[in-house]
Amino acid sequence: MCFNLFRHADVPEQYRSNFSHLYFDIAWFGVLSGTAVNFLNVYATRLGATGLQIGLLAAMAAVVNLFLAIPAGRWIESRHTGRAVFWSSVVFRIGYFFWIPLPWLFDAQGQIWALIILAFLMAIPLTPLGVGFNALFAEAVPDRFRAQVAGTRNITFAITYMLTSLIAGAILKAMPFEPGYQVIFAIGAFGAAMSSYHIYHVKPLQEEILALPSPPTAAPENQVDSPPGKKSALRLDIWSTPFRNVLLALFFFHLSHYLSAPIYPLYNVRVLNLNDNNLGIGTALYYLTVLIGSTQFRRTAHRYGNRKVTGWGVAGMSLYPFMLAAAHNVWQFYVLSFLGGFLFAMVNGAYINYMLENIPPDDRPSHLAWYSIMLNIAILGSSLAGPAIADVIGLVNALIIFGILRILAGIAILKWG
Repeated sequence: MCFNLFRHADVPEQYRSNFSHLYFDIAWFGVLSGTAVNFLNVYATRLGATGLQIGLLAAMAAVVNLFLAIPAGRWIESRHTGRAVFWSSVVFRIGYFFWIPLPWLFDAQGQIWALIILAFLMAIPLTPLGVGFNALFAEAVPDRFRAQVAGTRNITFAITYMLTSLIAGAILKAMPFEPGYQVIFAIGAFGAAMSSYHIYHVKPLQEEILALPSPPTAAPENQVDSPPGKKSALRLDIWSTPFRNVLLALFFFHLSHYLSAPIYPLYNVRVLNLNDNNLGIGTALYYLTVLIGSTQFRRTAHRYGNRKVTGWGVAGMSLYPFMLAAAHNVWQFYVLSFLGGFLFAMVNGAYINYMLENIPPDDRPSHLAWYSIMLNIAILGSSLAGPAIADVIGLVNALIIFGILRILAGIAILKWG
């Protein structure tokens, strides 16, 4: 099934269905992200969550992923990628529906810990989903179209994220505290279900070839066994390839990026005294410029390459924590939100393509499993270290230091990645 909305004259017919479903997948994921996910940390903060508890919301997924990423990669390798990703997404996203009744079941602290426990449980299917989706994207989108598809997905995501965050802010302003968030969580859960529906229809391009039975062949007498590292469950041989530098560079990027994540809701609510409507408007402005920036991503990536776009973009993303640390009112928050989206659009579109360019096409799941491990070590470390550092040196100083680390991460990608 193809959707006329996303047809382009330069896209061959056999690719259009995949591209359309990838666009609708990310559109509905934008609904989820602009509502439930976007306001989760704010909700927890308003319930009285500490910086450590907010950090744990992200850290739970990282802990699970560290143990399951390699097994998940091997599980994906032995299955139809599309089906494995679809069912992982279904089991993972059922968890969003359990957010809705929490105010009816628990007091404030009970809700915070219930959200943390749900984050832990949801992380189990999230691990193969995270490993598998990047592999599915690579299998479903030919290399020459990846920048185009990634840029269009960014645009689509930005539109739905922007609109739903504005709607969510208005709903939360008009409704009582907990019922308003229940409505937001319900909208997000519906968006999650629709995103999974479209993932189901994304087909790996090689699936028809893979479905054909291979004729039996006798092994040559002089066949040499694969090196032990290639067969090992941990796939440590990957660390002997040039992909090691990519893993380390992206680890530094994610660490510097996520250090700030637990700090933002604390600063926005407790220092800037922003309400939910202010936060919704700020998010909308941010993703408005993500939308504008994404329209230029394809041209920029083709001109400079994904590695340079990633490196310079990561360094430029230091402006957001720097400017937030200097902000004192809602209008300054709106300005930095508007400016922050441009560079995020470049990085968000480029870094996955940069990584995929450095992975052998016949060995994606294992390489992506190691990327997932490095990503989640970064998330775990930053989720716990960010609030701890802020407690010691203060929110403003922490934001400045984390901004400097983003500059260094960008340099690392450009020089060694």
